[in-house]
Amino acid sequence: YVLLFFGIVSLWWHWRARNRMKVTNLTGKYIFITGCDTGFGNMAAKIFDKKGFRVFASCLTETGAKELKAVTSKHLQTVLLDVRDSDSVKKVASWVKAEVQSEGLWGLVNNAGIMGPLAPTDWLDIEHFREPIEVNLIGLINVTINMLPLIKRAKGRIVNVSSVGGRLAFSGGGYFPSKFGVEGFNDSLRRDMKAFGVKVCCIQPGLFKTALSNPARIMKEKEIIWNKLPPDIKKQYGKEYFQKDAAKKQKLSKICLNKDISPVVQCMEHALTSLHPRAHYVVGQDAKLFWSPLSKMPAVIQDFLL
Repeated sequence: YVLLFFGIVSLWWHWRARNRMKVTNLTGKYIFITGCDTGFGNMAAKIFDKKGFRVFASCLTETGAKELKAVTSKHLQTVLLDVRDSDSVKKVASWVKAEVQSEGLWGLVNNAGIMGPLAPTDWLDIEHFREPIEVNLIGLINVTINMLPLIKRAKGRIVNVSSVGGRLAFSGGGYFPSKFGVEGFNDSLRRDMKAFGVKVCCIQPGLFKTALSNPARIMKEKEIIWNKLPPDIKKQYGKEYFQKDAAKKQKLSKICLNKDISPVVQCMEHALTSLHPRAHYVVGQDAKLFWSPLSKMPAVIQDFLL
């Protein structure tokens, strides 16, 4: 028992030491981050800029780009990018190639994403599903494919921001299918790139306080869809369904919501700078204590709790 105890302690100590080992000479390395208008991407761009990376921060809006540029160094460069637009993705990739030249791109952080409507499936039409999948999955894949030659040249890192919603779907809509798709793409890409010295990591945040997960906005979108439903669908769900569901979602949000978004950015940093980055980063107390464990349980337990 004593030997077993010391063996476990030794393994734990070895893991801790390995986890802290950093790549050297990263100052001045180039990284590209999508979705930098607000939230995780915005904070990551600011922090990585301060740490000496040469940051290319893509924003969806001119306002987001100007505000970010105003509070960062001259080394950070912003660029407008809608990941749904293939021509725009190709142009930005060509621009990045000209900037990094033979050095290549050390890091790609695929952070851009949207929530889309969250509602029962029979409330929705195909367009409600299409937009989150176009942004969160197809856009992410498109950016990755176009940046991949530059990442391979630098033997760099790809960091894909997924979600605990990529392991457990707890509402209807396009968001969860898109994140399940990100998980599948991430795993296949990680194995494909191993031979080239490129490390691919996936970040799985729980519920964090960002513009993406604003509970009031989510419920407002759901209410708009409810008001447009045919009378027979409303009758099936009952007049009190929407109010009861809103109350439950509000209660769940208060319990699970992580107000500090910095742990997600810390995981991005570890993935970009660690000598031994993890394949998956589960972030947030709700993700670690509830969503992630629940995703590994039998379906009957998941269904009962959800």
